[in-house]
Amino acid sequence: VASGSGVIAPGTVLGRLTADGKLVPSPATGSDGSETAVAVALYGCDATGADQSIAIIARDAEMKADLLVHHATVNDAAKRAAKAAQLAAAGIIVRA
Repeated sequence: VASGSGVIAPGTVLGRLTADGKLVPSPATGSDGSETAVAVALYGCDATGADQSIAIIARDAEMKADLLVHHATVNDAAKRAAKAAQLAAAGIIVRA
């Protein structure tokens, strides 16, 4: 998880930065690659001041929707549905 991401909770939906391949919480919009959800944090970490290595779920999984932690900009049902679709494209199915 990239430095500057802050405290990451287990279940956080993550996107990958195009520039360096590091993961950050996936916002609703953007242009740096992180706007596309590709993984879910299995464990939490504090990436406030330094990059952190954590286990992630990146494919072939099912997640319960109410256990996912979204970026603050993913703040309504339509945006959450878009993240679920992006995760599905990565092989992570979000269930109600």
